[in-house]
Amino acid sequence: TDVTGMKVLVMDKVTTGIVSMVYTQTQILQHEVFLIDAIERNRVDEMPHLKAIYFIRPTQENVQLLQEEFKKPKYGEYHIFFSNLTRDGLIQQLAEADEHEVVQQVQEYYCDFLAINSELFTLNVPSVAGFSGPAWDQQAFDRTHSGILAALLALKKRPQLRYQANSEACMRIANAVSATLEVEGELFSWRRPEVPPLLLLLDRRDDPVTPLLNKWFYQAMVHELLGIDNNRVQLPQTEADDKTGGQVVLSSETDPIFAKNMFSNWGDLTVDINETMKQLQSKTDSSKQITSIADMQAFVEQFPQYKTMSANLTKHLGIIEAMTKTIEREHLYEVSEAEQDLAVSEEHAVAVETVEGILAKPSISVGNKLRLVCLYALRYEHHSSSKLGRFKELLVGAGATQPQIRLVELMHQQYGSARRQGDLFSNKSWLAATKKSVLSSLKSSEQNVYTRHRPHLVSTIESLLKGLLPETLYPTVGGDGGGPVGKRKPPVEVIIFMVGGITYEEARHVAEMNASNPGVRVVVGGTCMHNCESFLAEVAKMEGAGTPAHEPAGSSSLQGLTSGMASMAAFSPPSTKSIAALTSTVRAGVNQAVSKYGDPAGRADAWRGVSRGLGLGTDLPLGALRASARAGDVGPCRTSRRRGRAARASGDSERRQARAGLPSSGRSRATTLS
Repeated sequence: TDVTGMKVLVMDKVTTGIVSMVYTQTQILQHEVFLIDAIERNRVDEMPHLKAIYFIRPTQENVQLLQEEFKKPKYGEYHIFFSNLTRDGLIQQLAEADEHEVVQQVQEYYCDFLAINSELFTLNVPSVAGFSGPAWDQQAFDRTHSGILAALLALKKRPQLRYQANSEACMRIANAVSATLEVEGELFSWRRPEVPPLLLLLDRRDDPVTPLLNKWFYQAMVHELLGIDNNRVQLPQTEADDKTGGQVVLSSETDPIFAKNMFSNWGDLTVDINETMKQLQSKTDSSKQITSIADMQAFVEQFPQYKTMSANLTKHLGIIEAMTKTIEREHLYEVSEAEQDLAVSEEHAVAVETVEGILAKPSISVGNKLRLVCLYALRYEHHSSSKLGRFKELLVGAGATQPQIRLVELMHQQYGSARRQGDLFSNKSWLAATKKSVLSSLKSSEQNVYTRHRPHLVSTIESLLKGLLPETLYPTVGGDGGGPVGKRKPPVEVIIFMVGGITYEEARHVAEMNASNPGVRVVVGGTCMHNCESFLAEVAKMEGAGTPAHEPAGSSSLQGLTSGMASMAAFSPPSTKSIAALTSTVRAGVNQAVSKYGDPAGRADAWRGVSRGLGLGTDLPLGALRASARAGDVGPCRTSRRRGRAARASGDSERRQARAGLPSSGRSRATTLS
């Protein structure tokens, strides 16, 4: 639906990040949005000439802020778009607060996540340390639960559910999601393919090695050395540009250099940047040879492209310069080779010599020494000749604090072999060790010494796609198991969610697997995006968490419904806005919200919600997470109700009567209150 005229876009902290991942301010301005504001800000200026577009999460805090706003409206009209499922109670509170009849529509757009790459999304949950021990973090659990549901609704999938058996957090989330699929069955009643899609819930505890390692592929490397926050990178002061204040944006959608090189290794990246610089120089040199009016006209037409290319190249040169200085200052070539040896080799004597040598060098930072000792503690935790005690003494001598030394012990307690169910180091059996040794010898001559490690997630996905993932280790939840494991067809549409955080390195491997397996699409998401610093900070928060007892899957189905769906089980049938891909969801939702909306005649005092279905693709994101929305109108579905104050308090049963079906390309239900 279209909203005409001058508009203000109001968002909360979370939805601001969601929109910023896929829209620039210039693109938003093209939709007649002349002001962007935060719902938390107490603006006092009255601007009745503006129409307010609210794109916010359906939280009690946001609803309370809206109630205060409605007491003395500052804008002429209000169009409210929630980013996820909304409880009946929240809608009723808004209806009761709308004394001035300024709300034109209330809708839901399922985009309560941040789309990063075409196969990667995150929820930006800062910590899940509260999923361990007696103090359960219900707020983080609810955010994770609702974020996964939003992703499923955006992808238009009702998947089979499997989870990591030794993870209580995964089990609870799987049961909560399964319960929601049953309670809100109509929302997920799309046509099921012959082989159902699969949602696999994994725990970060099964692979603590990947986030500890230094990275050598561009996107992962930037996050490791500089940090990426919602696609934004803060450069060190010496590399800061006056125009950006030191902050630059890395987006594969708007940055062709980054789109080409985001998965390139360090060597290939520098070669490509050098070639791009030569191309720019050749174009600049040719522009100097202006001998005619036609040459001058061509130069004027191409000058904006030159300027954009030059600015983009300068940005990447600044990032590369900053990372080069860090590599040299931290001696990362030497450190990274030692990390890779610990991650992939089973030679204790060599490992001891290597670690001792690095711990003795004052030029290497305590942080890099700490991660090396953590890797040693994980690899050789049960070795009879372990030197871990000696290494901790050397860490203290190098200047490590007691909390840093405690991290080594916490790493063993929370991420040791007793907490993992997978064969992380391929050394739990003679067969696994022999297979790894043979493969290593075959690949050693062609592998980069700094990129030998493969995340454990890769082998898990490979087993899954071959139909070999054990049911005992990854049980199925709900009634969509598809028959005995041996008779099931391997899935071709897979959504993997990592509780405890995902890494850019794992996303890169998934992208490569998608490219090499036509017809199979894998999307990965996580509670957050980890680098070594954030991962160690998460480990530090687990102090006192202990080792929670794991309940059998069958015993906690009701518990998953009551604890994980405390805020979700009372949902009314909401209006839906199904989007083909994760980022397409955000784009289409905001496009609809900030475009044109015709006020229907005879609106009187009714709340009216008009929702449309969008033309959807038949596949998983398929590279469209960061693509433009492919919105195809299938016609509005409008419902009206009994008007007046009495209708607002008429209860849930009446509000559930307004339901409208759409053709197979989309379906919608209007959220309309009187």
